[in-house]
Amino acid sequence: MDALPQVASIGDIIHLSRVMMKTHEGDVYAIFNKRFSSFALYEGKNGEGFHPYQVSLRFHAREQDEKLIADLRKWLADSKVIDVPINFILLREINEVDTINIACKVLHICEIAKDEWMVFLWDGTDAPPLSIHRKLEDEMHNQLPLHLEPLPLSRDVLCTFPTVGTILRVTIDENCRKYILQLLKIGQWVKLFNVPCKVREGLWYGVLTPSTKIQDMPNEDTLISERQSNYDHRLSCKLERMPYWSFPWPSRITEVSCDDVPFATLMDVLTCRKVRKKFRCVVRFVAAIPWQVEDFCSPRGTYRVRFTVEDPTARIHAFAYAEDGEKFFNGYLSADVLSSKLNKLLGVAISADGKEIKDAARNPPWVQCCLISHYLKCCKICDTKLVGQQV
Repeated sequence: MDALPQVASIGDIIHLSRVMMKTHEGDVYAIFNKRFSSFALYEGKNGEGFHPYQVSLRFHAREQDEKLIADLRKWLADSKVIDVPINFILLREINEVDTINIACKVLHICEIAKDEWMVFLWDGTDAPPLSIHRKLEDEMHNQLPLHLEPLPLSRDVLCTFPTVGTILRVTIDENCRKYILQLLKIGQWVKLFNVPCKVREGLWYGVLTPSTKIQDMPNEDTLISERQSNYDHRLSCKLERMPYWSFPWPSRITEVSCDDVPFATLMDVLTCRKVRKKFRCVVRFVAAIPWQVEDFCSPRGTYRVRFTVEDPTARIHAFAYAEDGEKFFNGYLSADVLSSKLNKLLGVAISADGKEIKDAARNPPWVQCCLISHYLKCCKICDTKLVGQQV
C-alpha cells in the first residue's frame, strides 16, 4: 500500500517520470512500470514549498521541477477545473452511519496512543443525539466513557475550543496517517471528502482513510463565513446555547429554580476556571451509579448518586449529593415511585402496560439542570428537582 500514490487532497499535483503514454478508445493512459517509472506528490494550488510529501523509490528531482510545479499551481488557482459542486453537510445533518463530506475547522491534533492519532473537528453545529444501547446495570462494571480518547484533554487544550457546537473526534487510518498529518494544521478550515462516520458508546466519530481527500479552504470561502456567522449568532442569542435538538423547549420532567442564570453548555462548565460557579444547562442523563434506587443513599440516609450527563459539546459526571440530592429526588420517595421517575430521566423504554422493554435502546430526553462546577469533568447538581411528569 505504501508504494502506491496516496493523494491527500483534491487538486494536488503528481509528477510522473518515465511512464509510457498510450491511448485506448480515445482516452489517454500513463503506464507505470515499477522497475523504472517514478512519481512524486506535491501540494496543490495552496502549497508553498517544493518538497514532495510522497515520492516513489526511484524518483529524482530535477532543477526545472520547481518552475513546473509553480506554473501548475498558478494555473490551478486561476482555473475552475476542480471546483465541482459537492454537498457538504453540517454536523447537525448527520443522520446515519455513512460516508460524508464536511467542511470544518481543525481544532486540535494529538497522539492518543502509540502511533494512533486523533483529529478534533468543528463546524459550530450540534450533532444529533444517539440512542444508548446499554442497560442501566452495565454502568457498574463497564462505565459509559466521557470521551473517545483514552485520556482526557488538558484544561489548557479545552480552553482553546469553542464552547458551542459538537467537536467531532476523527481517527486516522494507519495506511494514510503519515500523509494526513503532513497536511492538516491546527486552526485551518478544510473540506474533507469521503469520511466514514461511525458511532461508539453513544458518540459520533469519523475515520480518515486512504479514500478520504482533503482540500484547503481559502479564508474567503462562503462555507467558512456561513459557519462562523452561525456560531457568532449562537453566542449572541440567549437561547441558542441550548442544544439544537432540544427545541422548542426541553422536557418538563425536571424543574429548576435558577431561572436567573443564563443557559450554558457543558463545554462552558469544563473550561470555567472559577470554582463553584453555577450553570444552567440543557442535558441528557445517560447513566447513573448506583443504578438501583435502593442504593442511592448511604447507610446514614445521605444521597450519593453519580450521573453521566451529556450535551452536544461534552459528556461529564454530575453528582446528586446530600441536601442537593434530596431536593433533586424530591425527598425520600418509595422505590417504585423513584424508579419510575429515574426510568423517564434515563430514557428507559416502557411498554403500554408500564413494564420495561428488555434490550431496547434508551433515548433520554433533554432536560434542564443546574450545575455547580467543582473540578475538571466533575460537578454537583443543584437547584433542580426531578418531577417525572412529561408535558
